[in-house]
Amino acid sequence: MTTVRQPASLRERKKLRTRQALAETAVSLFTERGFDNTPLDALLETVEVSRRTFFRNFRSKEDVALTAVKQLWSTYLLVLEETEKSGRLADVFRDAMLTTLDRMDEDWYPRFSATLKLIEQSPSLNGHSLRHCAEMQAEITRRLGTQDSLEARLLVEFCVATWRCALDEWLPECPPGDLPRCVRRTFAAMPRSLGVKV
Repeated sequence: MTTVRQPASLRERKKLRTRQALAETAVSLFTERGFDNTPLDALLETVEVSRRTFFRNFRSKEDVALTAVKQLWSTYLLVLEETEKSGRLADVFRDAMLTTLDRMDEDWYPRFSATLKLIEQSPSLNGHSLRHCAEMQAEITRRLGTQDSLEARLLVEFCVATWRCALDEWLPECPPGDLPRCVRRTFAAMPRSLGVKV
């Protein structure tokens, strides 16, 4: 489970509560009305915050919609920093993802699955998500120290594609405990997939 340091000051706690309310309400509202059909003002009115307050917390409507995705990858990067990087790179990537999923709390899973479905339904949100994924992939490659190796860069690409396949398997029903199982299954299939013939 995620252990989050509680903000020390009242101001920090209020800011965190506002940020959480915006993120949670955004997913609910966008799921109900559609991301592209819901203006930012509708979210601000529902949460009862000003535009100024919103933009102190998020850069855009796309940014708040992707909160659960960004929580996953920010936690993943922290886990990667803590991980001993030895052995097969694919195993390091997989084990860091499994540890990350173990740190996410129960409320995160339904928000994450709802966010993934929103991404599928909205071209603008999908584009924003792809840019974020590319940024994270470049950062993962940098932290693994593999940016100068063609083989390692290809393997990171393969690992990200394998993660996406795990999400595709998980998405229809989305039981929280099944996502780690899907990750293990798809990563186990990686070596065999390279030998598939047409």
